[in-house]
Amino acid sequence: MLQWQELIIDNRMAKPVDQEFLEYLIKSIVDYPDDVKVVRKIDEMGVLLTLSVNAQDMSKVIGRGGATAKSVRSLLRIVGIKHNARVNLKIEEPEGAAPRPRRVSSVDEVVEDLKL
Repeated sequence: MLQWQELIIDNRMAKPVDQEFLEYLIKSIVDYPDDVKVVRKIDEMGVLLTLSVNAQDMSKVIGRGGATAKSVRSLLRIVGIKHNARVNLKIEEPEGAAPRPRRVSSVDEVVEDLKL
């Protein structure tokens, strides 16, 4: 009987299906496809794909409000379900990238937002 880890590997490819899919998807939306790297680890929680891209491509991978990253994660879950595996995505922040600005809200602003 096959283990669930073996089910996620397509016999036609050297790389696992989930890793190949993520690389293809991300390389098609970034400006520096040669800098896309995916590391795959399997543990008791399932499959963890760690994605690293060029610092200039981070905004394309994350998307406005995280929409692109959320969509990629949803698609990876579907690939995992098809192969009886739980697939998670971790997006590495590139070294030397400028820290993301965080908006500091006052208590009054938060209360105003709650009223809307």
